[in-house]
Amino acid sequence: MKKVFALRFSTCCILAAIAGTAWGEEAEKLDEVSITATREARPTGDVPQAIAVVGKEELADKKMFNVKEGLQGIPGVLVDSKNGGFDARLIIRGAGLKAAYGIREIMVLRDGVPLSDPDSFTRLDFVDTQDIERIEVAKGPGNLFAAGSVGGAIQIMSRSVFDETANNVKAGVGTEGTLNTHLRYGKVFDNQALALTATYREQDNDWRYWNQFDTTQVSVKHGLILAKGTLESEISYSEANMQLPGGMDKTLYDEFVKTGEQTATSEAWKNSGRYSKVWFFNSKYEAEYGDFTFKPRFYYNTWYHYHPVTGIINETEDWVSNVGTDIEGQWKHRGGTLVGGLTVRQERTPDSRKYMYASVITTTSHGACVSSATATGRILATCSDAKGTLAEIDDATNLLKGLFVQESWRPSESWIVDVGMRYDAVDFEDDNTQIKKYDYATGKYVTGDGVSHSEKTFHLPAPKIAATYKINDALSLFAMVARASQIPSQSEFSSNPGLEAPVSTNREIGIKGRGKNWEFDASVYSNPVEKEIVQVLNGGLTEYANAGKTDKKGLELAGRIKFEGGWEIGGHYAYSDYTYDEFEELVRVGAGYVPMDRAGNRLPFVPEHQYGVFVGWKSPTGWNVKLSSNSWGEYWLDNANTEKYDGWEWITNLSLGYELKGHSLTLNVDNLFDEHYAAEVKKDTAGKVSYTAASPRTVMLTYRYTF
Repeated sequence: MKKVFALRFSTCCILAAIAGTAWGEEAEKLDEVSITATREARPTGDVPQAIAVVGKEELADKKMFNVKEGLQGIPGVLVDSKNGGFDARLIIRGAGLKAAYGIREIMVLRDGVPLSDPDSFTRLDFVDTQDIERIEVAKGPGNLFAAGSVGGAIQIMSRSVFDETANNVKAGVGTEGTLNTHLRYGKVFDNQALALTATYREQDNDWRYWNQFDTTQVSVKHGLILAKGTLESEISYSEANMQLPGGMDKTLYDEFVKTGEQTATSEAWKNSGRYSKVWFFNSKYEAEYGDFTFKPRFYYNTWYHYHPVTGIINETEDWVSNVGTDIEGQWKHRGGTLVGGLTVRQERTPDSRKYMYASVITTTSHGACVSSATATGRILATCSDAKGTLAEIDDATNLLKGLFVQESWRPSESWIVDVGMRYDAVDFEDDNTQIKKYDYATGKYVTGDGVSHSEKTFHLPAPKIAATYKINDALSLFAMVARASQIPSQSEFSSNPGLEAPVSTNREIGIKGRGKNWEFDASVYSNPVEKEIVQVLNGGLTEYANAGKTDKKGLELAGRIKFEGGWEIGGHYAYSDYTYDEFEELVRVGAGYVPMDRAGNRLPFVPEHQYGVFVGWKSPTGWNVKLSSNSWGEYWLDNANTEKYDGWEWITNLSLGYELKGHSLTLNVDNLFDEHYAAEVKKDTAGKVSYTAASPRTVMLTYRYTF
């Protein structure tokens, strides 16, 4: 049935393309501009890669309480949020799958500045989602921004300091104690501009245990018009507090399905969260000297966090610093465009500390909270997120140095050929003193491993060749071959200093159509990964090894059509065939561990079918409505492929709004029919199944005045 849906949808796209070509008037065709894949501003139809742009008009229909809301509905992109705040689990074509939390293997940027650390971990706590102009997604290897990332790049573009039309005040209230307030005020003078942005968001999330969130964000932007170009700078401060709810066993999950409430967690670590403070500064200069454009960027951010997780509490008592520069030049010559430059970034994590939880309940405490320092017996539950005895001190530095170059050759009006490469080198150095550690096998805190020192350098070449051929003004074909290597994260490298960087090679062909009232994208790809880093259980502790090879094949379709009278329909579909070619997983048998061959099995969590549709209407009188519905097909729970989860179907969101002379009122209803389902289900090698609940129906009403 789902394959029939895909066939029908692709057929509709092709018919729309044929019909649209006859409509003409291509000067007004639907197409966004993207820079993320090539560093050169191009209509998306001219980019020889699978990309998606969520533009200003589309974002206006969403409440944008988190980044997830902007990325839903893109084929091949799997995104969800445990808390509903800034946290997000993001997977693009399988990249990011092994991340237990957060975003890894995908480069995330804001206005050209990396939000991802040099070891590829991304935090979104200092992204003001109310200040987003558009979001660009470039999938897989093959773009010049993605340093050491096989999953591609996501770029968040904020509102320009020179844009006075962006001035607005917003206030929104909703169910689950949701509050969203925002102010943006800017002024453009003769040759300068200044803009202030302030946002406060909070959410009680009373439907689930330990699930509150709030954030305060303030930003000042300054722009200066110079003789040859512009200089734009920004300084911002963010403070975010987020509780991370635990998963459920089958009994708790069945109760959630009945009631829509999660009153407890079956996990021992009941008080996980992330509480952060971030200062962020960036400055970018852009100047044109004839056919040459110079684009240097400089950025610095420093952050503190208190981060209780499984077994341990992390605290960066001395703030982490991340400083970097990206110097880019573009030369437009007779045959095309040459882009090149360098990137240098360093992250310094001095005196990072880990603590035992202050008090816990154990098998020998008879339900009472006792000090973790004196506790005996397996830990059954934490009593709070307060820190106890010092367990570990860590001092780490990682330095990324990269060069990039790309020639975009235009031999005729019909052809664009991109030949380019990134080359990055990443140096890791880590000094660690482990006094105590949590032992997964016994469920207790035990003596640590003492003093250790590790260092390693990864070399990460990423070549690409791609081409776009315009069949006519409406249709274009593209093909690409690109390779990239993935930086292991600091935690993976610390677990196994002998790790090598995985290598991902993407081969892809596709067709894009852009007409006056329609657009579509279709592509097929093959993306094998060598030296895949996989999780390995060793004495109950999760470690990492180069023990796998995976083969990822897929098909992606997306399209939309506008009709007279303000109506619009569209949809997307992704087929993912991801299997292990080589993988031996260690499984406990008796007192030891035995390697089990998983070759030929499918990767867990990634559904074979992902699809959705939407319908919208905008009236000249100011009314607008949009109904969208998404589905996430069944998937395996584990590497052994012993059990499946059915996924979820047709989860529907509604947006209803009215605009009049700068005033607007918008009603957003997510999960309109109040479906109770699991956003994620997983199963470990011992057979334990854990469920993560998806949010039940939420409603939010937002007033906005644009001035």
